[in-house]
Amino acid sequence: MNKALFGKTAVAGVGVQQFKRGTAPYSERECLVRAIIQACEDAGLDPADVDGFVSYGDDKNEPVRLMSDLGTKELNWTQTVFGGGGGGIAAAFGSAAGAILTGQAKAVIVFRALVQDASGRLSAAVMAHHLNPHMAAAGLVAPAQVCALRAQRLFGYHGVPAETAEAFLQACYYHGSRNPAAVAYGSEFDHDAYMASRMIAEPFHLFDCSRENDGAGALLLVSAEHARDLRRPPVHLLGVTQGAEKGWGDLLENDDADLYASGGFGSVARRLWEQTDLTPTDIDVAQIYENFSAQGVTSLIDHGFCTYESASEFIRFENLIAPSGQLPVNTHGGNTAQGFIHGIGIALEAVQCLRGESANPVPDAKTCLLAGGPGAPIVSSAIFGTAAMV
Repeated sequence: MNKALFGKTAVAGVGVQQFKRGTAPYSERECLVRAIIQACEDAGLDPADVDGFVSYGDDKNEPVRLMSDLGTKELNWTQTVFGGGGGGIAAAFGSAAGAILTGQAKAVIVFRALVQDASGRLSAAVMAHHLNPHMAAAGLVAPAQVCALRAQRLFGYHGVPAETAEAFLQACYYHGSRNPAAVAYGSEFDHDAYMASRMIAEPFHLFDCSRENDGAGALLLVSAEHARDLRRPPVHLLGVTQGAEKGWGDLLENDDADLYASGGFGSVARRLWEQTDLTPTDIDVAQIYENFSAQGVTSLIDHGFCTYESASEFIRFENLIAPSGQLPVNTHGGNTAQGFIHGIGIALEAVQCLRGESANPVPDAKTCLLAGGPGAPIVSSAIFGTAAMV
């Protein structure tokens, strides 16, 4: 297999600004600029030397408007991933890597910024982007409703126990409660608290839903050679795939009974394993975008960690937590318990976990799967690895 991406680029720095929704003390652009500068300082690179930017999910911050704040010497690459949702997170790294490997840019920032006062509620943007007229005519006017129907299909048609979603969620809250940077830090979460939380869209309770925060996240991607000259241990990009298989997409909603309850990763996951010559058993830790708890379950199934039939055996609380679980997931708390700036936090945690900086360390972790938003019009996945992998 041609490992065109394997270990050729690396994340050299990370930065984040996160605040409770509606309370950011800075404008959206200032949050982003601060996160970019933080990522560059983390790497030991002058922000003015960044010459490329990639984002996803309807981000409104055009790179040319950042140049004066960053002192950019030359802007060589700008791109955003189509799709509107968090499914494009990993794909953004693929675009950045492509720019670097083809010599079109040397230092690319992958970012996402979201401050309610500037961009409004993310749920409103998602509704405009995904929920087409035939959905709205049927009364589906919120992402929770669409994903709830898919969850019901997962549980009822495919027979995956609903307890798997709660187990996934418990693992996220377990990690978030131990992470000082998480919105759920220090909080208690158990079955009684979960069941007592109000119903949003059956079967989703309040705790099943991702939190929305103000802020911005930025990750600096450079060539592997360049990364070796910078301040922090590089975390290498081993592979990335994006797309959608036949029959997927919001215009085909519910046309295919098997696809409908999935996360949409079937072909994307298959190509990722082929591209890297890795398998699910080679993954030490996973950062899984969970807009809603059941979608995290579909992501694990789609990537081959288990099947519909074996999901209840694999997706158990004790199996998903650091440090002892077979596959710790969302070691910072995930979108539900750490915070939600349209999912950029899971990419940041992928890097920090492999650098040994997670609040919930995974001993000797060498590989981390990053899975974008399941159920989005396009989805994407990536695998990051330490220097030991390359």
